[in-house]
Amino acid sequence: MTPAPTTLLDAALRGMLLALLLVLVLVLGRDRPRLLAARAGLLLALGLCIQVIGSMPLFEATVPRAWQSPFVAISVGNAVLFWVFVRALFDDDFALRPLHIASWLAVAVLAAFNCAMVAGSASVVAPITVGIQRAVPLVFAVLAAMAAASQWRADLVEGRRRLRVFIVVTGVGYSIGMLVVRLASPRGQLSGPSATADAAMLLLIVAVVTWQMVRLAGSEFFPAAQAPAVIPPVMPGGPAQSAEESSNPRPAEPGPAAEPASDPAEDRLAASLQHAMAVEHTYRSEDLSIATLAARLSVPEYRLRRLINQRLGHRNFNAFVNGFRLAEATAALADSSKRELPVLTIALTAGFQSIGPFNRAFKAATGLTPTEFRRKKLAES
Repeated sequence: MTPAPTTLLDAALRGMLLALLLVLVLVLGRDRPRLLAARAGLLLALGLCIQVIGSMPLFEATVPRAWQSPFVAISVGNAVLFWVFVRALFDDDFALRPLHIASWLAVAVLAAFNCAMVAGSASVVAPITVGIQRAVPLVFAVLAAMAAASQWRADLVEGRRRLRVFIVVTGVGYSIGMLVVRLASPRGQLSGPSATADAAMLLLIVAVVTWQMVRLAGSEFFPAAQAPAVIPPVMPGGPAQSAEESSNPRPAEPGPAAEPASDPAEDRLAASLQHAMAVEHTYRSEDLSIATLAARLSVPEYRLRRLINQRLGHRNFNAFVNGFRLAEATAALADSSKRELPVLTIALTAGFQSIGPFNRAFKAATGLTPTEFRRKKLAES
């Protein structure tokens, strides 16, 4: 018996989708195997492979539900993995926590339980557990969209900025669309045409992401491996420090930067930026943004973003600004003449809006709390 055209189309789409996902696995495993974003993306790609197989209409119609439960568990758990992947991809400081693992386990166990024991039964808990499962993709799609949209303007990596918009639009759109289709389908299973449409939409999304990963995996998409930023020591009265340097501390170095551009216009912009930050102390402004700084320097925003990213080696505008703020705070904390000045006052003067973000940023940069750092430096002086 000759397969129907829709069946052949569905099989072709799923075959292409599996091939692209495996390419993505190879790229992520080859280029950045130790990065959390790459590992999360690799696990998500493998999970989507399981989802592509488990959502085939023939598989759903013929395989016993108990045997389908691992496939369903992984498929629903992909929503959590997608959220973790987005967080890790767009936040260079993201760290995997027990909450993320517990969320995936809870969702996977719930989905497996529903598939094997609850779905299609007259159990009184069925409406609750199945309802929670159906809400999971939408909830985590919204969380992923919020993570992708967060600090969009502060992101200096142009490729990532474009992908943020793509993920917000397609991630939420796909999740809502599939939720509506499954709610309208008997037992939540996809019919032939809707399953093919699902495979086609997923193929489009994965194709774009895979292309971006293949094209950018070795350059701007993932951060280069580098040691944690270290605030240059600013010791009042030190032999290598002038009075001007004491009042105009330099920011922490982010790591090796690109070679300086030879464009005279870029050179002038770099000089203007250095003057605004180190001499005029523009970083002390609490509401400083890439847009306001570009307006202050009378340049288009994209030129300033490109300069800070490609020439100075920073991937996030807030991290760039905090480098100057931390350098000033470090100098003040090490200054014996300011030993009575409260840490909060030093943080607010440097441009931080509250003590919490200052403490976290300071410890991340130095390995010490501001109080510990001050005690250590004053004891050495």
